[in-house]
Amino acid sequence: MFFSNNKQEPKTSSFSRRAWGIFWKLDVVLWLLTCILFVDESEYVIVERLGKIVAVYDQVEPERSDRGLHFKLPWPLEVARRFDRRTQLFDSPAREMFTRDRKNLTVGSYLCWRIAETKGKPTGDLLQRPVVRFYRTLGNVTTAEARLDSRVRSILSAEIGRRELGELLLSGDSESPPVEGEPLRNLSAKLLSLSRKRENEKSDLSERDGIEIIDAGIKRLNLPEGNLFSVYERMRKEREKIAQYYRSAGEAERTVIESRARRHSEELLARAEADARRIKGEGEATALGIRNAAYAKDPDFFQILRTLEAYRKILGTKTTLILSTSSPLFKLLTEGIPGEVGPTTANEAPVPPPKKEKEPEPKEGAL
Repeated sequence: MFFSNNKQEPKTSSFSRRAWGIFWKLDVVLWLLTCILFVDESEYVIVERLGKIVAVYDQVEPERSDRGLHFKLPWPLEVARRFDRRTQLFDSPAREMFTRDRKNLTVGSYLCWRIAETKGKPTGDLLQRPVVRFYRTLGNVTTAEARLDSRVRSILSAEIGRRELGELLLSGDSESPPVEGEPLRNLSAKLLSLSRKRENEKSDLSERDGIEIIDAGIKRLNLPEGNLFSVYERMRKEREKIAQYYRSAGEAERTVIESRARRHSEELLARAEADARRIKGEGEATALGIRNAAYAKDPDFFQILRTLEAYRKILGTKTTLILSTSSPLFKLLTEGIPGEVGPTTANEAPVPPPKKEKEPEPKEGAL
């Protein structure tokens, strides 16, 4: 048995040596493969040699692009750190914030950012590259978004605290995006500006942390359920106040228009009445002139017409008239029309009055 085991031992050790040889060869191959560095279009790469940055691949412009295959020392002598250069969308969680009139709102926001690109021709100082500043100050995307979240929250708290609830809710159609000049658009523009550089900062975010802010804005404004009724009631009263203002303005405008139209109509009526009186006066004067000319040809006829006109105005169906015998009216009734001899025609000669017959002389002896 002892001799048998001694005969099998060389075979086992030979197999182990071959396995270890293959294993070490694979390790060497894999170790040498770490010398190959491929830079993709969608990333930046920093190469560190024992903790010191020795190479940065961040050029994307066609004339000096460094995309493609590169070489470095094998790991762990040199380590490649990769960073996504594409635009990142950070969806900030909704938080409750107070307005100037102490009303709380649930505000949700978004922010689009990316690692800033190197502008122009790169300098020899690798530490001034934006991706290097990002790596040294933040390190990774998770830390960067945590820093951005804190920054956005402080900006929104300050800006919403300067505005009243009614001002934030004065927007147009809820189905359409905000238009220029609306409160939400102004607040979003303020958020974008302050996200890049705040008033008390000497440099913007890209120069300090290597982060470029592409866009930022308000995603939603919600009211907490406990405040819905009071807010809706306040909104209703504000809308009623605005409606009353427009009604008052409309009534004032209506009064002005009516008074202007009334004054214009009165001017037109006065002018028309003046023209009517003038035309009527001219007509009456003309008629009076014609009548006077006609009456001047026959004064007696004129007098008779005046008397008849007086009869027409005085006498009615049941009128009792008492006249003096010296009145011209009585004279016309008793004596008739002066010079009246009966009806004549143009072809007939006037009929002479009948001759008076002699009365017979009384006979003698008659009484």
